[in-house]
Amino acid sequence: MLKHIPNALTVLRFLLIPAIVITCFEEEYILAIVILTISGLTDILDGTIARKFGLISDFGKLMDPLADKFTQISLLTTLFIKGIIPVWILVIVVLKEFCMVSGASFLYGKELVVSSKWYGKLATVLFYLAMVFSLLIENIGSAMNKNLSVFRTANNIVYYLAVATTIASLIMYIKAFYVQGYLKKNKNE
Repeated sequence: MLKHIPNALTVLRFLLIPAIVITCFEEEYILAIVILTISGLTDILDGTIARKFGLISDFGKLMDPLADKFTQISLLTTLFIKGIIPVWILVIVVLKEFCMVSGASFLYGKELVVSSKWYGKLATVLFYLAMVFSLLIENIGSAMNKNLSVFRTANNIVYYLAVATTIASLIMYIKAFYVQGYLKKNKNE
């Protein structure tokens, strides 16, 4: 029974994505934050359980990061559609994730693996902070019927930091892919 818990938590994160999107469109921003927080906690919990009890599976290695990417891209898409963020933020994240998935697929076929690093996690955390701030600002703005441009400007700074970190992490991952491939090639010669 225990061996299925990490994968069940990963599947739950996929199931929470529509709830996050729907609550945002219905302007139930606090509920969206609660669901997003539950999703984040299940992410931490599934990884902790899998590592602590030796329950790391091929399914988890593949689906866990995909759940993160789909959650992030779904929420960013929703924020773009609602006019909360500009399209270029979404485009950069989608392109970065496409490169990461493509690179990981390529490396998987060559039996190379580049696992997540602190800089990738930092970019993800910054994006989640920016998205939660966006939801809070929208909630406060609609509740008070006020323009919160000062808070939106501050939130944009967090988005800019997240984008810069995302671009930097992509460069670092590409470097890691290259180095690992180069080392494997030299080892085989």
